[in-house]
Amino acid sequence: MAVREPTPGGGGDTSNGGASSGGPSDGHDSHDGHGRYAAQLTAYARAVRHRLRERDLGPAPVLLALALTWIVFQALDPNFLSPRNLSILSVDIVGTGMVAVGIVFVLLIGEIDLSVGSLAGLAGAVFAALNVTLGMPEWLAVIVAVVCGTAAGALHGFSFARIGVPAFVVTLAGLLAWNGLMLYLLGTETSINFSDEGLVAQLTSRYFSTAAVGYGLAALATAAYLVLCLHDRRRRGAAGMPYRPVVDIWIRTALLAAVTFTSVHVLNRFEGLPLALLIFLAVVVVSDVFLRRTPYGRKILALGGGVEAARRAGVDVTRVRIAVFMVSGTLAAVGGLFVASRLTSASQVPGSGMLLINAIAAAVIGGTSLFGGRGSAWSALLGVLIIQSIASGMALLGVGSPVQFMITGGVLYTAVVLDALTRHSAETHGRA
Repeated sequence: MAVREPTPGGGGDTSNGGASSGGPSDGHDSHDGHGRYAAQLTAYARAVRHRLRERDLGPAPVLLALALTWIVFQALDPNFLSPRNLSILSVDIVGTGMVAVGIVFVLLIGEIDLSVGSLAGLAGAVFAALNVTLGMPEWLAVIVAVVCGTAAGALHGFSFARIGVPAFVVTLAGLLAWNGLMLYLLGTETSINFSDEGLVAQLTSRYFSTAAVGYGLAALATAAYLVLCLHDRRRRGAAGMPYRPVVDIWIRTALLAAVTFTSVHVLNRFEGLPLALLIFLAVVVVSDVFLRRTPYGRKILALGGGVEAARRAGVDVTRVRIAVFMVSGTLAAVGGLFVASRLTSASQVPGSGMLLINAIAAAVIGGTSLFGGRGSAWSALLGVLIIQSIASGMALLGVGSPVQFMITGGVLYTAVVLDALTRHSAETHGRA
């Protein structure tokens, strides 16, 4: 009986005996089903121990940090985990989180984009100027604002990939230029208010108060995850590739169900499921699937692992680099619209620098490597949850911004140190 052992890096198969005579077992063979489950569990435990030895802990440190953050603040203020505060938190993370997802794409190729905060502010200013000042319909103004972010990202990517200007320099120039254009559009009033009942305002003020909607979406997400995992397992097994044990899939599905149904239950106790959170989660899921399941996403990860190696493997380095900066610019503009929606005005707030700092910090704290090639869209979600949880807890406790900055800086420093140690361990074991 052959057992394929999942390895930390998706490595090859291992066998404890002769070759298997057929396809991979689905765990329901009548004659040796229990034996196969036991073998899969043993192989899975061995793979976990291997990951621990090589300090490849995945999202575990981030989840632990988030849990500790919530436990500490809940102990200091019982209102921290109240439905009202968690509902507010779930909407507050969206603007910065959208920008952070775009940053993840850039970090995956080992580069940086310093222009995202200014682009977020510019998108809000473009929307408000077109809609309020010139009377353009909201939906069209939104499209123009997002396209502006895409175009700016394309310019940054072209300057970096084609002309050879370092990404740090070209996006630093973008930070200054787009911030200046934002201030010009806002004019002497430094802000432009728009309707609190319009399309953009509804992005962060709309809630699905019907309980059935939230629970239905939670059930749909859990079922979809289970079906996709089982399908992926069968497909990888048929191709002779390592696949995840059935018991692991069921454990992950149960954990996902627990998180989603609990979240929906808590949010329904306040105003319901926020539209902003649903859109953000959809962007995270689509981005994750794109990076892990599509050829173009794998090219991005390959480029982060080494430019020359990716080029020799047939990756169009120039095109991928331009595309990555376009994604970053687009999501920066979308994030800027969510920030403007929260304020019901376009202002200088996104371009002040804090949005840029928080977005980069969220991506890194969430587990995306500064050295490229390692990370996921979920890093943005986990990282922004930690950052915004700290901000929310400090606000409840009446602690000033200086302490908040120091704590966030400490968390970011810890994440960077862990990233460096993980890379050093990978180099030691020949995996980098």
